Amino acid sequence: MNPVLSTLMFSVLLLLTHRIQELVEACSCAPAHPQQLICDSALVIRAKISSEKVVPASDDPLDTHKMIRYEIKQIKMFKGFEKLKDVQYVYTPFDSSLCGVKLEANNKKQYLLTGQILNDGKVFIHLCNYIEPWDDLSLSQKKSLNQRYQMGCGCKITTCYMVPCSITAPNECLWTDWLIERKLYGHQAKHYACIKRSDGTCSWYRGGPPPEKEFIDISEP
Repeated sequence: MNPVLSTLMFSVLLLLTHRIQELVEACSCAPAHPQQLICDSALVIRAKISSEKVVPASDDPLDTHKMIRYEIKQIKMFKGFEKLKDVQYVYTPFDSSLCGVKLEANNKKQYLLTGQILNDGKVFIHLCNYIEPWDDLSLSQKKSLNQRYQMGCGCKITTCYMVPCSITAPNECLWTDWLIERKLYGHQAKHYACIKRSDGTCSWYRGGPPPEKEFIDISEP
């Protein structure tokens, strides 16, 4: 084989191998509506990040994994009162490949943080949680954090990627941002909540004008 061609093929194979390794090691999260992520979280708070420190992931001396411990200033708690009163630290994997979260620790930017509470009482956050700068949230999202999202935790939000797309259960809402806007966190994610009605059915609610028809029932191509 021609030496130049051989070198080229080797370079391509090396690049493909490296790319496959990147894909395997990368953090991957299933798409989910903000309401669903909040319902699935044990803790939802608004906070500033005061400082960060790299710490061991466990007390096991053989465990080489690291965690980032963010010291936070809690501003408001929306969920998790029954387990914690005040959160001082949150923990996340050091490596982004393990879904670690990078936050600005300057005590200026405020974040919406959602996460889980571990058995030892530590708060654990990762990229698959709903974590956003507070100023990036819409007014509707901020209002929904108090109660509206949690009123819909008995509802199922299904992502609609293509038509035909229809509900399969009365407690289901179709999330159509990708279908309509070709992005997940579009108008529906920022301004609507899926709320359970008194008859057990669920539908999108904005708290203002009635939702447009395409947010309720997309079953025709």
